[in-house]
Amino acid sequence: MTRAAYAQQVTNKTTHALELHDVTKRHGAGDTAVTALDRVSLSIPHGTFTAVMGPSGSGKSTLLHCAAGLDRPDSGSVVLDGYELTDADETALTRLRRERMGFVFQSFNLVPTLTVAQNVALPLEFAGRRVDGREVRGLLSRLGLGDRLDHRPAELSGGQQQRVAIARAMLSRPAVVFADEPTGALDTEAARDVLHILREAVDASGQTIVMVTHDPVAGAYADAVVFFSDGRIVDSMTRPDPASVAARMARLSAPVRPSGHAPPSAVRPSGHAPSAPAPQNGRARHGGDGR
Repeated sequence: MTRAAYAQQVTNKTTHALELHDVTKRHGAGDTAVTALDRVSLSIPHGTFTAVMGPSGSGKSTLLHCAAGLDRPDSGSVVLDGYELTDADETALTRLRRERMGFVFQSFNLVPTLTVAQNVALPLEFAGRRVDGREVRGLLSRLGLGDRLDHRPAELSGGQQQRVAIARAMLSRPAVVFADEPTGALDTEAARDVLHILREAVDASGQTIVMVTHDPVAGAYADAVVFFSDGRIVDSMTRPDPASVAARMARLSAPVRPSGHAPPSAVRPSGHAPSAPAPQNGRARHGGDGR
């Protein structure tokens, strides 16, 4: 993608924050090749929280990597906030990741020698953008870290470090925040706090979040759950609760029947393009735990 083409896409308008059209991705070659994504189509509206779930090796992490331009699909199209990623060169992809995407991973990826405030501001500094110290302090205060601005990561708990990572991801107001197992390294209480923060970012600020997780409780914080198996979307659920998500995950993880039939939850063809619902601010749900 040339600079002129990249600039032209700034004017593109779309109702979806993320769209995948017939995306296929294979790992390896020949007889040992594995199809990680098999003609996957998916549309996620702005201002929604979508969880992507499935057994280990189902393709959910590959989906996130292709959606974020961290890996290139073998075929198909990925459009993020109106920007076509598939044919973009590495310079354009780097620019898009800095300006239009945020990332939260299981490992916090904080720089140990920098303070909390410096870690949050780092992506903007790399992008050559002005850092508003008041905005950094305000964001960290909203995340309960107003008294930790000058602390180093080693002086924080795991949950606090993940909140710093969330602040870093959200400071640039990205079109989409990609979260890959964001609670995987946290205890139950810290995980709940992080999920509350992600949910609030959607409800209060209209942030769009795509989260890969294996945890039914985490999935229940989302507006919609998309279930993967063998590189395909096989099911989806709106207004999820932990028990329902756990039951569907159990069916997906069950051994294949001798007859070769798909598990009971495999009800959608891979070409179906489910769309997450618009968020409903102020609703009380998520399994009856007061969220």
